[in-house]
Formats: sequence, C-alpha cells, structure tokens
Amino acid sequence: MQSASIRFARADDARAIHGLIAELADFERLTDLLVATPESLRDALAGDTPRVECLVAERDGVVVAYALFFHNYSTFLGRRGLYLEDLYVSPAARRAGLATALLRKLAAIAVERRCARFEWTVLDWNTAAIAFYESLGATVLPDWRVVRMTGDALTAFAQP
Repeated sequence: MQSASIRFARADDARAIHGLIAELADFERLTDLLVATPESLRDALAGDTPRVECLVAERDGVVVAYALFFHNYSTFLGRRGLYLEDLYVSPAARRAGLATALLRKLAAIAVERRCARFEWTVLDWNTAAIAFYESLGATVLPDWRVVRMTGDALTAFAQP
C-alpha cells in the first residue's frame, strides 16, 4: 500500500466519506442518529453555498480517512475559529500517522486563515482519543458541556 496523500474533498468523494461516517457512527454507538445521505453530504460540501469543508486521506485511490470542519466565531476573541466536526480513520489505515497528519493540516489551515482557535469535542468514554489529543498538546476542557436541541424539542421550542 502506498503512502497516503491528504487533499481537500471534492463533491465526488461524498459517497466514500459517507461510508466512513457510517463507520464512525457505528464506533460511537450512534447509528440510530445517522440520517445524512451521500447526497446531503455532497450538497453540504459543494452545493450553491458550501457549508462545510473536508480533508481526506487517500491510499491507492481509496479514501481511508476524513476530517470534516467549518468555521465558528469567538465573541470574546473577536475572530473566527476552526471547528472539527469529525475525524475518522478506517481501522485498516490506523497507526500510520493519518490522524496526526490530518490534525496538523487543519492546524495549518487555522493559522493560515488567522483563526483564533482550533477546537473539537470528544466523547468522555473515548479515553484513547483523549490521551492522543493531549499528547499533541490539546487541552480537554473540563468545565464545558455540549448543549444540543434537535428534532421535536427544537420544533416545539421554535414556536412562539
């Protein structure tokens, strides 16, 4: 197997990325929440108004890892940030430095775009990922919790 190359995803990568998203959902025990389709992902990546960006790692012409990200904004810092939504490396491609390479490329993008910070979330039970991120110099914030409103609760709350 040749070494991996990292590049920005194209619209025609949507099916391969979606397959990896399904693997991630299975790993995180969240398959019941996966409703995205290759078509919705293609639209998000390359529609009239792209809403996300994605890096892929490719080996022998096959996408084996991805990092999907977008910009957010810090009111305290007065600058945008780079938010990593997903980072996933297929099991057969692990232990080859792809996660580190993808994170390093994202950090370079954040610096190039003058982002104030680069952040992401990690599940509290994923101790291996937490240790990995900390080994890279990242800090897992102990005082912050993700707050989310979806589905029926979102629809009901949106009513006047």
